[in-house]
Amino acid sequence: QVQLVESGGGLVQAGGSLRLSCAASGGTFSAYSMGWFRQAPGDEREFVAAISRYRITRYADSVKGRFTISRDNAKNTAYLQMNSLKPEDTAVYYCAAGINSGSLNPDRYDYWGQGTQVTVSS
Repeated sequence: QVQLVESGGGLVQAGGSLRLSCAASGGTFSAYSMGWFRQAPGDEREFVAAISRYRITRYADSVKGRFTISRDNAKNTAYLQMNSLKPEDTAVYYCAAGINSGSLNPDRYDYWGQGTQVTVSS
């Protein structure tokens, strides 16, 4: 059983930056693909970024060029660096772990964190 804990969310002005962290425990972190998803009020959960165990990365078109996903297997932690934030990035951000090739599909992830709120003011 893998436990995931996100941190790093908060309130930031448009154009600012935040770095989210996702600390994992209880499993072999290096074996998992890690994904970041987000959900705004009234919306469905949407894919943001993923990194496979081989460090292949994938991004949603809406964040490409602004967000960077990374992982540190020695620290059992995944990161999401978010730059040039926009009000439409406001959402609860979730990290997830799964045995896949860096999937965009949330159903391919078995473990989820509790989420961290990101609010971008205009």
